[in-house]
Amino acid sequence: MGRPHSTHRYVPLGGCMMRGDTTNFRELFLGDLPLLDVRAPIEFHKGAFPQAVNLPLMTDAERHEVGIRYKRQGQAAALALGHSLVADEVRAARLAGWMAFAAANPKGYVYCFRGGLRSSIVQQWLNEAGVAYPKVAGGYKAMRQFLIDQLEQAAAECKLMVLGGMTGTGKTDVLQQVPYGLDLEGHAHHRGSSFGKHALGQPVQIDFENRLSIDILKKRAAGYEGLVLEDESRMIGSCSLPLPLYQAMQHAPIVWLEDSFDQRVERILRDYVVDLCAEYTGLFGEDAGFEQFAQRLRCSLDKLVRRLGAERHQRLAALMDAALLSQSRRGAIDAHRAWISALLSEYYDPMYVYQRGLKASRIVLVGSRHEVLQALRENALPAWHRAPNRSVS
Repeated sequence: MGRPHSTHRYVPLGGCMMRGDTTNFRELFLGDLPLLDVRAPIEFHKGAFPQAVNLPLMTDAERHEVGIRYKRQGQAAALALGHSLVADEVRAARLAGWMAFAAANPKGYVYCFRGGLRSSIVQQWLNEAGVAYPKVAGGYKAMRQFLIDQLEQAAAECKLMVLGGMTGTGKTDVLQQVPYGLDLEGHAHHRGSSFGKHALGQPVQIDFENRLSIDILKKRAAGYEGLVLEDESRMIGSCSLPLPLYQAMQHAPIVWLEDSFDQRVERILRDYVVDLCAEYTGLFGEDAGFEQFAQRLRCSLDKLVRRLGAERHQRLAALMDAALLSQSRRGAIDAHRAWISALLSEYYDPMYVYQRGLKASRIVLVGSRHEVLQALRENALPAWHRAPNRSVS
């Protein structure tokens, strides 16, 4: 499809100038412009955009009925049915929602799946109510294809740097301090390991890809020609890295982050015990939240039973149970260090040592947190990583 270059146009309405329909998808995403999504809820939940709000023209059931009528009797009959389903009080209520959105978001746009009938109907009804509101030409499908194209172009054109290191070295913390860092785990809402689930679930695959592509688009627009991202497998929980990006990562140079064993234990204790417990109790209350947190830890360890072996899994599970009991009774977290230390030394560290050996030829720097940050941001920072001191349109 390529990158659209046309901007929005202005057309007269009632003697005034209004914003016209747009194909400038780049402007939509760089500006986080509000989007009124009038597709059915089932379509929205399968994939949408971060700045979109779903106020559908038709419910899922209504859309289903209209679809059946279209297949059996054609477009005219389907359109007539649609107008009969969305009439009178139903139409008034939905129109009120769209008008409120337009009033709150005067710089926004309306869209449906292809930028066709549904968004045109909403646009027409708004116009009849005295509200001029433009739509996205091509709709969701065109915007989605634009983001796919942007991601594929970035994978082919950007110089990538992969940040590796043992479990618990704080790779995500480092990425978040680098302006051209791409936080894959943040977009996937998952920490990437067997213990990586958060209290709330992950985004659907399309939402993950859309957010990732928009982040890349913004970084490139800011002048960054390169990206640094964490060394990940193809799957981050249930989210799959787009294949072009994943393949490019397999050939990128690696910066290897090191930290002491004790510091890594403390960081894992913070992320997977203190912070995760707080997520659950914040959502579900102290008692129910703690029980769900404890169950999450146990299930995460159970996923490794085949790799750990029955005896080692049983030993680590007993250490974890004792730590959870101590935490529930006294609020103490010290006992968690036992199973964390054993899991690192007996499972994760040997695995990472092996993987590092396979990638040794690609490692261009090994250093501490301070050394890696300094290299990425200052001394050893290639020119293509730096944003110029000028705005990039």
